[in-house]
Amino acid sequence: MDKIRESALKYAVYNATQYNGKANTGSVMGRIFAEYPKAKANAKEIQRMISEVVTEVNSWTLEKQKETVKQWPELFEVKKIEEKKTLPALKNVKKDVMVKTRFAPNPDGPLHMGSAEPIIFCDEYAKMYNGHFILRFEDTSADIKPPILEMYDKIVKDLEWLGCKIDEKYIQSDRIEIYYKYAVEMFEKGTAYICTCPSDIYKSLYMAKKPCPCRDQSPNEHLKRWEMMLNGTFKKGDAVVRIKTDIEHPNPAIRDWPALRISTRSHPRVKRKYRVWPLYNFSCAIDDHLMEVTHVIRGKEHEVNGLRQKWLFDHMGWQNPEVINIGRLGIEAGILSKSKIRVGVENGTFQGWDDPRLGTLCALRRRGLQPEAIRDIMIQVGPKPINATLSWGNIAAANKKLLETRANRYFFVNDPVTLTISNVEEDLNAKLALHPDHLERGNREYFIKPENGVVKLLVPKKDVEQAEGKLVRIMGLMNVMVESVGNESSAKYHSRDHQIAREKGAPFIHWVTADNSVEAEVVMPDATKAVGKAEKLCSGLKVDEMIQFERFGFVRVDSINPLVFFYAHN
Repeated sequence: MDKIRESALKYAVYNATQYNGKANTGSVMGRIFAEYPKAKANAKEIQRMISEVVTEVNSWTLEKQKETVKQWPELFEVKKIEEKKTLPALKNVKKDVMVKTRFAPNPDGPLHMGSAEPIIFCDEYAKMYNGHFILRFEDTSADIKPPILEMYDKIVKDLEWLGCKIDEKYIQSDRIEIYYKYAVEMFEKGTAYICTCPSDIYKSLYMAKKPCPCRDQSPNEHLKRWEMMLNGTFKKGDAVVRIKTDIEHPNPAIRDWPALRISTRSHPRVKRKYRVWPLYNFSCAIDDHLMEVTHVIRGKEHEVNGLRQKWLFDHMGWQNPEVINIGRLGIEAGILSKSKIRVGVENGTFQGWDDPRLGTLCALRRRGLQPEAIRDIMIQVGPKPINATLSWGNIAAANKKLLETRANRYFFVNDPVTLTISNVEEDLNAKLALHPDHLERGNREYFIKPENGVVKLLVPKKDVEQAEGKLVRIMGLMNVMVESVGNESSAKYHSRDHQIAREKGAPFIHWVTADNSVEAEVVMPDATKAVGKAEKLCSGLKVDEMIQFERFGFVRVDSINPLVFFYAHN
């Protein structure tokens, strides 16, 4: 106990010198329990002892405090900053070649938490090697995954929010003529052909490892067929461009894979300007080469696509980029399926792309998830070829680590009821710190004058209902004995000292007064709303500011008039 008392004195003196001669009991207590975790078993006794030490230190002059603290020079040593974890080095980085990575989304829906993994890896590596991070919109599959016009801008905003530096940006629907040029070149080389076989006949042939009759036609014949695809002679489904591979390859998906096909659906950007569109592997391989992508980071599920694209690279005599295959990261962060999200938004099930029930980046941003937390999480996971699952608990813990210091504290009373407290014979002054560890930020101060010995407060209905017949601590004010509960609950003044409440294990209840509160609501993760009263000071907050409602959770300010918050986590 003597060692703990000595530590309490040390921390109390140091705390006092940092805050104009007045140490804070809570700050000292936090330090003690961090240094002596087992002391929590005797919490009441320890708290009493710390209170005595703090009272003594606060009675000293500031000069005495400053002189005394000199005996503990270690308190002023600069702590070694924990080395930040980084991604493993890239393989095959050439000295005179700029490292280029690319993130290539289909703008058929919003980015979600699962998208953050490849985004962060690509951006981090580009920054590590002073390279380029490329954003490439792969929007050439309007038949299967029709793009959404607003997503082009939304995706850019999401990347900027994540802290990504976009060095180059491309849209594949602007590059159709480029893909045509390489298709013609491959016809002329004899490495691609146009198949006009009915799909069922072609399937039976390639499953039997036999070429179709179109494969060995002359380049001139395929160039004629190409013109027929472009001018409308061939209709949708009549012809498809295929890349020659090994027709006897053990994996059927590699055999003469499709590269371009006819599509008659209007594209939201270029309308019906083109009727022949490249498929994923064709446009992807060409763009990776032309954009000089050095390292491709993609999910293991794309391994077959990598093998397909290698054939095109080899046909053209191009250097394959280095490939990093990463495992699938399962994330418990709301709904992630783009198709389900799109349907839900279009039919009104969800209130926009940032509905709190969704796992989209814009929804998580609206709930108050910090981009630094996402980046830290992904770097901790690292680019590994194994599948993993990230729980919401993991995400919330990383976010809370950032918000603990940033977020000021306020009261929000959900579902308020009036608590009438009698026998209050003195004026009350509640001095509540905006942040217990940053007293320099100031306080929320409330003066309460009883009328005929009575004080009326608004408190959470659930809390007061559980306290009938019990002693409770009205935070920052007093201890009361709850006598009756209901919409008009009553209590009797007991005492002022918070230490009495701690010793008796009394629950703490937060509160507001009718004249110092405003209507407010908190949108919860399931889109329900917690309605109640917040401190009037909250009206002076700014949109996007993160705060903590004590005994409720961390929230983000969504609007001021009306006063609306979005719940992040506890």
